[in-house]
Amino acid sequence: MNEQYGHDIEDLHIGMFASFAKTITEADIVLFAGVSGDNNAVHTNEEFAATTQFGGRIAHGFLTASVISAAVANRLPGPGTVYLGQQLRFRAPVKPGDTVHATVTVKSVDVVKARAVLETVCRVRGTVVVDGEATVMTTSAARRSALATAVPELTSAL
Repeated sequence: MNEQYGHDIEDLHIGMFASFAKTITEADIVLFAGVSGDNNAVHTNEEFAATTQFGGRIAHGFLTASVISAAVANRLPGPGTVYLGQQLRFRAPVKPGDTVHATVTVKSVDVVKARAVLETVCRVRGTVVVDGEATVMTTSAARRSALATAVPELTSAL
């Protein structure tokens, strides 16, 4: 584990998993629209959204997928992890008030490159709403040790 309580690449093994849950609120949708510039009426206009196949407003797909990012950043591998890529499939809509449960599961580990591939799934009441795969770069105990040996004065900064 690194000093921020994130998992180093050496800690990870295939099948290891973690989850993070978040209830998508009205405020989340409004703020995401403002930050992203995505003001699509299906997200922001109840009258219009009621005429769509969804029967009402839905959350932005990327807002829903951001719960995966929270699972990666806060749970597994955790602090110190950097996203390298994410593939996503949007399977079902998420409505205001829904609680999204994101689960990330380690599929492969490359210790030399300090990279891992994670299966990513978001569910609402057991239904898969988003799934995909993430590639991440993690911290490495071996690299910290090598740096500390090569440059002792850096040890306190790591």
